[in-house]
Amino acid sequence: MSAVGTFLLRRRGRGWHWTDVVTWIWLISGVFLMFGPAVWLVFSSFKTPAALAEFPPSFLPYVTEQAVVPGYDKPLPLYTVTMPDGSSRVLAEVRRIGIIGQMVDPKQPGEIVKANIKDRTPVRQVEFAAGNYTEPFQRFDFFLFLRNSVFVTVIATAITLLVNSMAAFALSKYQFPGRTAVMLMILATLMVPLSVIVVPLYSVIGTLNLFDSLWGVILPTVATPTGVFLLRQYMLTIPDELIDAARMDKASEWQIYWRIILPLSAPALAVLAIFSVVWRWNDFLWPLIVLSRKELYTLQVGLNVYAGELNVQWHYILAMTVVSMIPVVLIFVFLQRFITTGIAGSGLK
Repeated sequence: MSAVGTFLLRRRGRGWHWTDVVTWIWLISGVFLMFGPAVWLVFSSFKTPAALAEFPPSFLPYVTEQAVVPGYDKPLPLYTVTMPDGSSRVLAEVRRIGIIGQMVDPKQPGEIVKANIKDRTPVRQVEFAAGNYTEPFQRFDFFLFLRNSVFVTVIATAITLLVNSMAAFALSKYQFPGRTAVMLMILATLMVPLSVIVVPLYSVIGTLNLFDSLWGVILPTVATPTGVFLLRQYMLTIPDELIDAARMDKASEWQIYWRIILPLSAPALAVLAIFSVVWRWNDFLWPLIVLSRKELYTLQVGLNVYAGELNVQWHYILAMTVVSMIPVVLIFVFLQRFITTGIAGSGLK
């Protein structure tokens, strides 16, 4: 630990410059802002419903200790009560009437002690509610939602890579009238949000009879202007001499695309794959519009089953949200080494 501290704090010059302090504050603040909500989500997913309803909220999953008291059917919660003479006692609460709690000593439960709720503090300990993760698998169709999300994400990503790379290949390596205009039209669609084109997409899906179908979720989202632009910018860096040499060796246009362009564009394809997986996996609005049968719900829409008309099971929602984050995190970890190369090669910032 001391070696790590020495490495992080070592300086070539003498003393600290004010820019060093600002840099450290900036970096620490960035780490806190980026990872703080995720860490809070993970710890909150282990809390009980009572702990989630506490105010002010706690960072760790605390639960109130309980004791089995003779004469009472259920375990009673323990509190540290400040007595009128200033001493403290650990008592179990039998019931609460208004602002008065009726307490008993767990060792001598015969006497009822009345205490103001302001004078008591719950005896708490850190305890992780693992049932938040196991019960949804037993009581709900979580694996069905997971399977639908995996199918939509994998198929949509594969089609996205194929369609966008073919369009990018044509726009980067072929000279034809209107090429610049086509590219500008594609870039212009970057500024059109999904909410604007929901109604036309809805009409198209209805005409093709793709309602209540996972293909209705997949097909409208496979052609993305971001993917075409990213891949085209990267393919422009591939020398045209390679393509000319392949044509001299009698290679067909498909062979040039499949055996030369695609392997050389692997870093950009990896970046687009990461983007596509994140987009499809986290998509909520479009699957909610297209799908109405519960057995076709994706994971993000399926999480809505934990929210009833009068009760929202936040402990299940938080736990299953953590589970739904795991595939995206794993894909990012395995493909992160392509991100810098792919984005730098495509000119994106």
